[in-house]
Amino acid sequence: MGHVSNQLKLYIAWVVALVATLGSLYFSEIKGFVPCEFCWYQRIAMYPLSILLGIAAYTGEIRAKKYILPFSIIGGIISAYHYMIQKIPALASTSPCTDGVPCNVQYINWFGFVTIPFLALIAFILITILLLSIRTKD
Repeated sequence: MGHVSNQLKLYIAWVVALVATLGSLYFSEIKGFVPCEFCWYQRIAMYPLSILLGIAAYTGEIRAKKYILPFSIIGGIISAYHYMIQKIPALASTSPCTDGVPCNVQYINWFGFVTIPFLALIAFILITILLLSIRTKD
């Protein structure tokens, strides 16, 4: 990604975060899928990215990546663990989700492996890669 400008990388990362945010709202508000506890943690990490990356892309503030990266990395870790809870039956019993919707519920299972936490994980990975590819002069 060396030939892509830093500001364009921020813009692409913002689009990814915006699509992920709107997608999560679509699943809960339009499709009626009730988010589990881990879904909420992923939302807590993703929703600010829609705002922070938008501001950073608009202003060209590439140094904002040091404030934004923790959200995408932590969100990615949560998404990966949540996905494993869904796909590895032995881990389902270790889930702290005790109230409301169980965390191993798969509202969607496209192609046998694409679930909502998987979609979030891909978004967090893309955002993290884009941010890590930005070189600052600090």
